[in-house]
Amino acid sequence: MSLTTKQTDRVTHPNSSGPLARRAFIKYSGASLAAGAVILAGCNDATTLTELANDGRARILEDGTIDLGSGDIGILNYAYALEQLEAAFYMMVVEHERFDSMYSEEEREILTDLMYHEITHREFLKAALGDKGIPGLTPDFSSVDFSSRESVLGTAKVFEDLGVGAYNGAGKLLADVNYLLVGGKIVSDEARHAAAIRDVINPMSTDFSGDDVVDENGFDKALMPAEVLAAAQPFIKEKISGANLPTR
Repeated sequence: MSLTTKQTDRVTHPNSSGPLARRAFIKYSGASLAAGAVILAGCNDATTLTELANDGRARILEDGTIDLGSGDIGILNYAYALEQLEAAFYMMVVEHERFDSMYSEEEREILTDLMYHEITHREFLKAALGDKGIPGLTPDFSSVDFSSRESVLGTAKVFEDLGVGAYNGAGKLLADVNYLLVGGKIVSDEARHAAAIRDVINPMSTDFSGDDVVDENGFDKALMPAEVLAAAQPFIKEKISGANLPTR
């Protein structure tokens, strides 16, 4: 998977120190999703991704609430909703008129990389779900001041930490190991994003694996869908329901 041509000229060696090392850290993480897509595609040449799971398709209820569905399809829609939100957020960040003046060159490169990664995740899940997927969501970023560096980076931290916890918590809810494989690859990207954002906010600190996201055993914390959807709902105009998602 190639993000943009110009990005290939910015990284020297992933073991180098300083900004280039952090750029490489993010850039190379994108390859993991591409590898997962190849493995999934090879599971059964005659079977599409949507045919691998139960038909727990999403529904729009009478009051306009979007029900994510059930089973593996419901979990994929859950992930798709979060990826829609993250992709829309970073697109707003990168397209903002103060993007060039408000961030350093390295920070702009990081935020742009994150945007392309989240768009890739979103489009992958959209294709996997096909007609069983939820519609495009309308983000509500009214609480975010895109002209404020602190507001943007603070929101990015919330989204990335939430994404890591969501994928960690959803893994045990998936029945199909092929979906679990891809979920594991996406969450590795999300964890790199979270670490990078935390380092941008507080450079050269240990915040990248802070006690608020890593437990006493050294593991990333896991969040269940109900908790994640409650945290994400204020940023989405449509009402989202995970009432039919698996819980164990």
